[in-house]
Amino acid sequence: MILANAQHIKAVPGHKTDINDSQWIAEPKTGAELLFEMLSQRYERGSTLITSNLPFQEWTEVLGSERLTGALLDRLTHHVHILEMNGDSYRLKQSRRKRAPSADR
Repeated sequence: MILANAQHIKAVPGHKTDINDSQWIAEPKTGAELLFEMLSQRYERGSTLITSNLPFQEWTEVLGSERLTGALLDRLTHHVHILEMNGDSYRLKQSRRKRAPSADR
């Protein structure tokens, strides 16, 4: 759940930062610390959008530290709007449409 290119992310005050978990890969502890650092810098300074298929309870497994995960979630869930969406993946729907034989053929 750590950004593969986290060292290249610039958190600009007053601007929104989007993080999509499709960019996340398991990294050593330093990667989790880098993500925490970036989100801590943005805390109460700018908007950050995070998407994940993992419930919060499973973030410790990926980040590797219960203390770091707790501190990160504390910042993320303060002043937050959580949108939980359950349903079919739009990517899967698109893939199925592409594979389906066309009625025009």
